[in-house]
Amino acid sequence: MLSNVVFRERNLRLLGNTLLLAAAVLVVDTLIALPMAYLSVRCKIVGRRAITILGVLPLAIPGYVMAYAFMGLGGFNGSLNEWFGIALPRISGFWGSLLVLSLCTFPYLYLNLRTALLGMDQSIEEASRSLGHDAKSTFTKVVLPQLRPAYLAGGLLVSLHVFGDFGTVSLMRFETFSYALYLQYISAYDRIYAAWLALMLLGLTTAALVLEYRLLKKAIFHRLGRGAARAKTYLELGPWKPVAYIFVTVLFIVAIVLPVSSITFWVNQTAFVNVAGDLWESFGNSVKASAPAAVLTTLLALPLAYIGVRYKTKLSNPIERVAYLGYATPPLAFALAFVFFSLYVSTALYQSLLLLIIVYSLHFLAEAIGPLRSALYQAPPQLEEAAQSMGYSSTKSFFKVTLPLLRGGIIAASSLVFLSAMKELSITFLLSPIGFNTLALSAWSYTGEAMFDKAAPFALTILLFSALFVGFLFTKEWKKT
Repeated sequence: MLSNVVFRERNLRLLGNTLLLAAAVLVVDTLIALPMAYLSVRCKIVGRRAITILGVLPLAIPGYVMAYAFMGLGGFNGSLNEWFGIALPRISGFWGSLLVLSLCTFPYLYLNLRTALLGMDQSIEEASRSLGHDAKSTFTKVVLPQLRPAYLAGGLLVSLHVFGDFGTVSLMRFETFSYALYLQYISAYDRIYAAWLALMLLGLTTAALVLEYRLLKKAIFHRLGRGAARAKTYLELGPWKPVAYIFVTVLFIVAIVLPVSSITFWVNQTAFVNVAGDLWESFGNSVKASAPAAVLTTLLALPLAYIGVRYKTKLSNPIERVAYLGYATPPLAFALAFVFFSLYVSTALYQSLLLLIIVYSLHFLAEAIGPLRSALYQAPPQLEEAAQSMGYSSTKSFFKVTLPLLRGGIIAASSLVFLSAMKELSITFLLSPIGFNTLALSAWSYTGEAMFDKAAPFALTILLFSALFVGFLFTKEWKKT
């Protein structure tokens, strides 16, 4: 019966574990991201740009690579014991998942809060102080309420990431819906139960989306009065300055130094002769799937972005929003849906490279739309109109006039999708052809078997490619400042 499948005691435990982990990660991320954002935007402190870099750098380390790095620190053969004689037990379970996911996801919240603080009018705070409120009261009663949209947006990204994470919780052996779905797939493979687990996971993400929408509905946070915004002033930290530097230093050591050092240690323990062939094969397979996916995604995103920007109708916004469904759906549930589709509708697609490329494209479509929309907003529509007045058709005027202006957006969109697909694990695990190992699959599988030396080259390669993504973010950031 359906009730026996859905209302199992195990499902309630999975729900509790998933919600507990998401809530705990959000709390830890808030404790990290909010001070970091305030320090980098509002405080008079040396190295604000360095703090900004630190706030984004963890994006270069995917969750399963971060989990591998911290697991490699502990144990009698771990890097801490080799360097300092400290044999800590390897982290696992809830606390290991909390540590890794918090370090990997706080940049999502930090970037949203930092952007909101940069755009906030400081005259509101000055008005609060003129009414007798001190700095603490002004921060809690004026600044924090203004950050609510940014916090909800960042919190939604964090929650969706935790709900859909598979690599970290599988390595840490902490049962969430994603981990249970993975176990069900590789063991008994009860398709009915696996499908219901995927639906329950999808229900969690839908609830998060609805909650974020309802909390922001009819809220107004922009200036209503006239007049110019006041020039930015920076807060003197006074006796809190040493505390701020200690906070930033500890975060840098935990989020960057320790995991990178762990990966470097295990790379030095690796006999490259034994893994060189697998490394090159995995790298080639990753490129073989990611490059076509980047091209296909950009081709799909271009008309959607064009309709959303150039043809504002009641249907244009819903059409564009559809592209975000694949990104918001947990990757394992999304991939499992295509497993069922290929088995029951088109068996020729099952475990084919073509299906993997298609699902990559649908999942990362939202990432490609953003840069293309930005480029379209900067391309004057009057140029197309002028071309059409000279006898060009609308199609020809687009290719002759507008498309060359979108070159930067097209490069950015395809680069983002390519790098995201290179480190994608969940979709690759379910949909890759038999024997088709990618960098992500190799790093994850070797780590799961505690072969940290063999996993190291794959983890390092992923880290270097992910660093390209962070470098892209920095380039965009510094061009604006």
